[in-house]
Amino acid sequence: MSGGVYGGDEVGALVFDIGSYSFRAGYAGEDTPKAEIPTHVGVVEEIEAAMETDGGDGPPQPEKKYLIDTVYMKHPRKNMNLVSFLKDGMVEDWDIFEKVMDYAYNRSIKSESCLHPLLMSEPAWNTKAKREKMTEIMFEKYNIPAFFLCKNSVLSAFANGRSTALILDSGATHTSAVPVYDGYVLTQGIVKSPLAGDFIAREIGQLMEELNIEVVPPYLISSKEAVGDKAPPKWKRKENIEVTKSFQSYMEKDVFQDFAASILQVSDTPYDPSCSDSVVDSMPAVHYEFPNGYNQDFGSERFKACEGLFDPSIIKEAQGNSMLGVGHVVTTSVGMCDIDIRPSLYGGVIVVGGNSLIQGFTDRLNRDLSNKTPPSMRLKIIAAASSAERRFSSWIGGSILASLGSFQQMWVSKQEYEEGGKGCVERKCP
Repeated sequence: MSGGVYGGDEVGALVFDIGSYSFRAGYAGEDTPKAEIPTHVGVVEEIEAAMETDGGDGPPQPEKKYLIDTVYMKHPRKNMNLVSFLKDGMVEDWDIFEKVMDYAYNRSIKSESCLHPLLMSEPAWNTKAKREKMTEIMFEKYNIPAFFLCKNSVLSAFANGRSTALILDSGATHTSAVPVYDGYVLTQGIVKSPLAGDFIAREIGQLMEELNIEVVPPYLISSKEAVGDKAPPKWKRKENIEVTKSFQSYMEKDVFQDFAASILQVSDTPYDPSCSDSVVDSMPAVHYEFPNGYNQDFGSERFKACEGLFDPSIIKEAQGNSMLGVGHVVTTSVGMCDIDIRPSLYGGVIVVGGNSLIQGFTDRLNRDLSNKTPPSMRLKIIAAASSAERRFSSWIGGSILASLGSFQQMWVSKQEYEEGGKGCVERKCP
């Protein structure tokens, strides 16, 4: 290994991709990640255990127990709070992040961290301090042989076979437009909006209140009987279950997400819920059954919950008018870039993120952008057909990149880190 350049072709590189809803981990060169771990973690403070281990000097400090991954964290426990280690897409709680990393290595990858180079995704707006801290943790704690940090929007572009594109990523916590030119992010053109998956879940929650439908998460149901359409559900509640508010709201959000994926549809044309003779009212209703057995046909309500994504002016809250709709996010982002590269950005608008899978999302975006772009501009929207390619686009891009022969000299090697310190990530990872 001359000159500190990493050249390890023998062992497969790992790709870790942190999204606002889940953390994806797997081997470079594969089609899909080995594991998808929720970014929310169950935290239980156990005072009893602390009292036994404590020597009796002073009050016992509560010991924290972390429950990671779907099976453990979705099991109801008393005093368990669900918290995310992310804030605004960036790692905020490093302790919990390290626990999730340990879990990924031990349970999902099932291999030692010191054997595999690691490519990790980061949001386009990640700060220098957080990048350096990530590099430090990876080399100091996990002792990895080589490391590379790459912007998730660049990876999404590579996954779609492009080096220049505008990445529209609509995930759980925010929708962002990031211009990528020749494999580099143009930071001046990054635009974010809080209208995304969590916003849709809140809208569905309000819709359920208006329709007087009780949403019962599956963990509360011990048994249920079949009933007719719109008949009151017959089900039994599990007894003696005490959970925290954060657990209850997370599990309700799970039901809302399933409802969104099964039922919701974005209207092709701007939809005004107050207007009675709209095209939407003539659309066929769709049937949905809730976990407790209650079922109903949903008509125009299917369009109402997600209209706010594209037209924030209909949102009831006061700040609705200051937020940007999805089409607006794209045009604002392109408008902040140099005039010479705007045609190539409009010619490659790549739609990614789990929230973009709502039925009709890309058709409506296409319509909105066609109305907003100059006639001389050629508009092309690229959206993968399969849900895995949209949800894991940045992971797939990382998988492609880390397995390329030409990428092998790009790694930040352990030797370079030891010689140059954590600042080497700023030099080598644009």
